[in-house]
Amino acid sequence: MTSGHLTAFICYRDPDAAVGWITEVLGFDVVREFRDDGGLIHAELRRGDAVVCVQHDDRGYDVPAVKGDCVGSGLYVVVDQDDVTAIHQRADGRGTAVLIPPETTQWGNFRTELLDPEGRQWSIGTYLPGQPGDW
Repeated sequence: MTSGHLTAFICYRDPDAAVGWITEVLGFDVVREFRDDGGLIHAELRRGDAVVCVQHDDRGYDVPAVKGDCVGSGLYVVVDQDDVTAIHQRADGRGTAVLIPPETTQWGNFRTELLDPEGRQWSIGTYLPGQPGDW
């Protein structure tokens, strides 16, 4: 067992559409799916060391509204600089809501901020959190 591994899970009303967006825009690969007669109930997606589980939202969870350029929480995917630009272009081409177009922050992160099809925030950037040292 790996100690300290973090995996995100997100419930979507339309999990197939979510998986399509996460794979096509963000470049994740589907590594496992579970379906029943009603469709997709759970999928596991991976990009490098990042893993996201998509589950069917059968309870109608609320998603936070955008305030300014943020919903207050989200997922952060670390990529290289070229990938930030490519992901932004794919997202823009699909009509994805872009909260922040590619920019370099004051702490040196090249990033873009996006909303997935159901309004959850995804931050895509070059900064690797959790490393010791100064900014």
